[in-house]
Amino acid sequence: MAELTDRRVTEVLATSTGGVGTHLRSVLPALVAAGADVRVCGPRATEELFGFTATGADFREVGVSAGLAPAADLRAVRALRRTAAGSDLVHAHGLRAGLVAALAGHRPLVLTLHNAAPPGGGLRRRVLDAAERATVRAADVVLAASADLAANAVRLGARDVRAAPVSAPPLPPPTRPRAQVRAELGLDDARPLVLAVGRLHPQKGYDVLLDVLAAGVAGDPLVAVAGDGPLHDALAARVTAGGLPVTLLGRRTDVADLLAAADVVVLPSVWEARSLTAQEALRSGVPLVATAVGGVPELVGDAAVLVPAGDAGALAAALGGLLTDPARRAELAAAGPRQAAGWPDEAATAAQLVTVYAELLARR
Repeated sequence: MAELTDRRVTEVLATSTGGVGTHLRSVLPALVAAGADVRVCGPRATEELFGFTATGADFREVGVSAGLAPAADLRAVRALRRTAAGSDLVHAHGLRAGLVAALAGHRPLVLTLHNAAPPGGGLRRRVLDAAERATVRAADVVLAASADLAANAVRLGARDVRAAPVSAPPLPPPTRPRAQVRAELGLDDARPLVLAVGRLHPQKGYDVLLDVLAAGVAGDPLVAVAGDGPLHDALAARVTAGGLPVTLLGRRTDVADLLAAADVVVLPSVWEARSLTAQEALRSGVPLVATAVGGVPELVGDAAVLVPAGDAGALAAALGGLLTDPARRAELAAAGPRQAAGWPDEAATAAQLVTVYAELLARR
């Protein structure tokens, strides 16, 4: 592995409760082991949630928001200029962090694209498009988590775009028997369990999933949703009003146990790059129904059932078809780990970062 001895590297992220923070936390040990003096800059809540300093990295609070907030972004730019002063390289994770890093003027700049820009129109859309274009053009290297993100960065004029598949960290082994977990959820042996894991956010498509459950699904499953986020109250109100078979579990640290208890995992997202949930489901041998968006098709191949985003009828048919077809579930359960065996692991992901950093620093 290339060496980064005595090099100051600053990692920047915006508000994160899921994939971006998980990815950054997973690669930090390799950067520290390569000799880098690593500083993470982001909202205080990210350090409290992911524990970046436990890897040997330093942490400094920089309030990079996840949404469009010009005044907050200007404060973040000033803070990043101070906290990243003296850095040999800055790596921003996500468009919002990338914009702040680009405005702060630190070079060389690496940008990892984890997600597409949010949908919308009008003035807000034009502002977001301009910010996205300026950010990818400011980066010395753009790392894209999926092929569609890479193609879009090239279209916007990025100078150096490289594929950088994000690997989900391995889950620990389950600690509780399947029957115990199901009993805790109020399930008997006969009723199927469908599991969804992800932030309660419009991107995740939970409104469509509730539409499906309101109309009824063959097999009469209970759907357990592990995650928290801004849509919690609205989803909870709809579940209660409609008497829907849904349990909102909140943020969980026992995803491995939940996967072991599930019959099917559902991922109804509007968009995903390399979904950590999809990776965890296939590795665990749990049949997956997901939307054919972003990087999901290239990630799962033929080892999952894919449906169009926003199509409640197709989602209902896919879920009901699997829940009433044990043989098909067994096929997918076997196909998942085979598909996952071809993915790069955390070590390969981290090694790519070290190589990119060393290349840019040598060029500098």
